[in-house]
Amino acid sequence: MAIFRRGLSKTRQSFFGRISQMLGNTEIDDDTWDDMETLLIQADVGFDTTVRVIDSLQDRVRAEGMTKSAQLQGALQETLSSLLAFPPALDISGRELSIILVVGVNGSGKTTSIAKLAHRLQNLSRRRVMIAAGDTFRAAAIEQLQTWGSRIDVPVVANRPGSDPGAVVYDATVAAKARGYEILLIDTAGRLQNNYNLMRELTKISEVSGKVVPGAPHEVLLVLDGTTGQNAIQQAKKFQEASGVTGVIVTKLDSTAKGGMVFSIFNDLQLPVHYLGLGESIDDLVLFTPEFFVESLFEEEDEDEA
Repeated sequence: MAIFRRGLSKTRQSFFGRISQMLGNTEIDDDTWDDMETLLIQADVGFDTTVRVIDSLQDRVRAEGMTKSAQLQGALQETLSSLLAFPPALDISGRELSIILVVGVNGSGKTTSIAKLAHRLQNLSRRRVMIAAGDTFRAAAIEQLQTWGSRIDVPVVANRPGSDPGAVVYDATVAAKARGYEILLIDTAGRLQNNYNLMRELTKISEVSGKVVPGAPHEVLLVLDGTTGQNAIQQAKKFQEASGVTGVIVTKLDSTAKGGMVFSIFNDLQLPVHYLGLGESIDDLVLFTPEFFVESLFEEEDEDEA
């Protein structure tokens, strides 16, 4: 819980903190709903999700006879929590080799998240992990993964910048099987000349992995930059169409992210959030826990956690 409170402190102090301040002990009226709607949208909750939240709260106010805005605080948290769910376990057991394709635009924190996820899976699931540097269009991405791999003792299969990503994925998949690795994480390009080329490349990589390991990839995790808000939701829809996304990692929630887009991921995209990036260290990729997330958006830190 402490890491959620620390990581989400900037978000709490901005928009969601303002919602708490707005909910004083005045009478509930039209201004109350207008102010709440405005703040939720400004917090990147998104229009459709905000309308759903407001409608649900208004139904509850009528049903329970609430009259004071202060009574809405707990009801709002419960309504927001009802949009979320604890993520299902990643599909990484019951087979010789599980393959996780990681997608997302450049700058989203994708490459760093792969390293953090590799570290987490290797240490918590006790499985042997390998990484494929499939973003061959960026030399920096290859070098970054190799540096991380050395730090966390995870092998990285790479090739020259500009080489065929499909060939890298094929080599990595064959190597992982031959050497007895149990999980292969595949980095992918985040930008090509246009969306069509990018999505075609992702499809090709999926097909290559499936030829070596039937049914692969077993998970497709989309990395979204939490600071980009509703723009990230639009990105997600394109990746959903092209690569069959199964879950989401939201990064940079410890910085200027407003936090509300997490609710849109569940409501608008119908996708689970598996992990949140709440800091810079290797251990700051944390399992998404709805209760901790919602409470940390509204509650102040205890003195010993501040």
